[in-house]
Amino acid sequence: MRSRITATTLGLVAALALPAMASAQAGDLWKVYDRTLSKAKYIDLTHTLTPGQPVWSGFGPAQFKPTVNPATGQPYTYANDGFEATQYLLSTDQFGTQLDPPAHWAPEQAAIDELPASYSVRPLVVINVASKVRRDPQYFVHVGDVKAWEKRHGRIPAGAVVFVRSDWSKRWTADPVAAKELAASRDFPSVGLDALKFLHNKRDILFHGHEPLDTDTTPTLEGEFWLMHNGYAQAEGVANLDGVPATGCLVSFGFPKFKGGLGGYARYIAICPPGTKKGSRPSRADAPLPAFASDLHWDEALGYRVR
Repeated sequence: MRSRITATTLGLVAALALPAMASAQAGDLWKVYDRTLSKAKYIDLTHTLTPGQPVWSGFGPAQFKPTVNPATGQPYTYANDGFEATQYLLSTDQFGTQLDPPAHWAPEQAAIDELPASYSVRPLVVINVASKVRRDPQYFVHVGDVKAWEKRHGRIPAGAVVFVRSDWSKRWTADPVAAKELAASRDFPSVGLDALKFLHNKRDILFHGHEPLDTDTTPTLEGEFWLMHNGYAQAEGVANLDGVPATGCLVSFGFPKFKGGLGGYARYIAICPPGTKKGSRPSRADAPLPAFASDLHWDEALGYRVR
């Protein structure tokens, strides 16, 4: 069973690696794209950033504004300038779907701009505890949950990214009142320290990710403390894991490279086998992108552009 599952889990990774090993000629990975990645399903695991989204009260809210021409004091407009732009007043780099580098807690560890480019594409494991969280909103993921996953799917591959599905992200909302209550609540599931140590020390994963904005509900945030002080990154605020299979996918992601940054506004994309129900495939319609029936315009009440 283990060998069968491992082959399923690492199928796309093998497709990436084997052509490169077979030949050093340029263009080998183009063949991988044509044969495999062009047929895959792509699922966005990222929340859309809005000024009213959940954020820890200690950081304060964000504000989006139209960018102003410093010479005139007026916002740029399509009518007058041929373009528009947006000014983002962000109180923190710990905002939205994100990647925490270890320097977030430990100054001797790597900042966001010091993470290697090799982080960008990895095997993706999804451990689903959503049913347990429905029964206990403050459920802690422990080693037993990881071992139960491995009993069913096989050993977690070294270097993988492990995302914990709790469906907590479905409570995420752009409504300012609800968002404020959600950010202040300690009513969220946790990833236990024992599980984190097992995943890193026994399975050698790259990093883990979760849907809430904190690792755990312990008074000292013991899990995050341990991760950061031992040189491990983590993903927070991940979304849409309900459409991602437990095995067989890759995760691709990127983030702004702020010098000395202690957090990353990240966008995670699951790249899944063609038979995955959710997601979209690359298409010729991707460029040029189709126009919309309605124009973007600034909504003063929401504080961002809408159609």
